[in-house]
Amino acid sequence: MKVFLYIGMIFIGTACSSDKDQYTPIPENPKLTFDIPSNFPKPTYDISKNPPTEKGFELGKKLFFDGKLASDGVVSCGFCHIQDFAFTHHTHIVSHGVDGALGTRNAQPLHNLAFMKEFTWDGAVAHLDLQPIVPITAEVEMNETFSNIIKKLEKEPTYVQLFSEAFKDQKINTDNILKALSQFVVMMISSNSKYDKIERNEGSVFTEEEALGFDLFKNKCASCHQGTLFTDQSYRNNGLPLDTIYNDKGRIRVTGLDEDRLKFKVPTLRNIELTFPYMHDGRFKTLENVLDHYSDGIKDSETLDPIFKKENGTLGIPMTPLEKQQIIAFLKTLTDDDFITDDRFSEF
Repeated sequence: MKVFLYIGMIFIGTACSSDKDQYTPIPENPKLTFDIPSNFPKPTYDISKNPPTEKGFELGKKLFFDGKLASDGVVSCGFCHIQDFAFTHHTHIVSHGVDGALGTRNAQPLHNLAFMKEFTWDGAVAHLDLQPIVPITAEVEMNETFSNIIKKLEKEPTYVQLFSEAFKDQKINTDNILKALSQFVVMMISSNSKYDKIERNEGSVFTEEEALGFDLFKNKCASCHQGTLFTDQSYRNNGLPLDTIYNDKGRIRVTGLDEDRLKFKVPTLRNIELTFPYMHDGRFKTLENVLDHYSDGIKDSETLDPIFKKENGTLGIPMTPLEKQQIIAFLKTLTDDDFITDDRFSEF
């Protein structure tokens, strides 16, 4: 459905491309090293088809932080994805777009995207190269067309030079814009949290509270937040009542199937300490609020995930206040300070 529309837009945008030949590409454009951490799975993104290069990465970074990708010249990708917050936005419960327009969903963090299978809260996009099309073309976000973006970039000598250096065909077109953005974001690997260092036997150890929290987490949370990525990448109804403001019914918007009503993608918990507010609509301000929901706030519905239904008819995941405190202590070990201070991904 949506995805096919987006793919169609790519071909339209690609046709509106620049064939300027006044610049000779620089022969040297070394590939960047894409290191897979030893405790990570294989990437789902095929690096061989779009290997990050020095110039491609530089171009993708410049595009990521440039308001020219929006109709108002202000709202860049980096507007809603701020590095200090693991590339989310604290002050916005839902995405803010051009002219103060409001979206309906909370900005998701941008890290380890090379290992993800699908994108957005409802999985509307199945390939990382296509993902930027959603915010760029959405009326309530960047509200722009690729043909307009191409015209703007063609007027900038810096961009003409960068595209000529980054891609063999030298073209400023939709395909190269999307590939450059992917070359930037695939390098955003968050893998140096305290948890990671313990997993890799690099000298760190859990405190007693963190260790107790990890045991509780494996018991009560890891069914959905699995593995090194801390998500099984499934879509589930976690008992949130339908919001009265946005009327967001989740993955059913993509599949059209009643069984997907109120289902959203299980988010990664990496850097979760930094990515508040929580849930697809940012309804919870704190991790305490989130755990309170799972222990006492689950609402039943036809598509509620069976994991939240007990044989005795009760709903939710039983947790004492102390257990919640311990789980949160563990979750904070997933914060990667190296990632949020990495100059490679900083705007300035």
